[in-house]
Amino acid sequence: MEYYLRVTNEALMLILILSAPPLLISMTVGLLISLFQATTQIQEQTLTFVPKITAVFLTLAIMGYWAAGQMMKFTNALFMNFPQFLK
Repeated sequence: MEYYLRVTNEALMLILILSAPPLLISMTVGLLISLFQATTQIQEQTLTFVPKITAVFLTLAIMGYWAAGQMMKFTNALFMNFPQFLK
């Protein structure tokens, strides 16, 4: 039972680590766009969509190799310790 909790904890931490950069970039771009909107008094709701999606896509493209490596390392550890699941 202890092994299941450790694996779950590691999986949740990996999810948080891998999702943090795109979320932070999206929040930063959203803040910058809303400052721009407040300064220029442009109140277009769809203005934030394209810059945010572009920034998130670029972030995922830049960190993709590292993220895939982290997921492969976790998956490899799961497969190597698979006999502990059967106990």
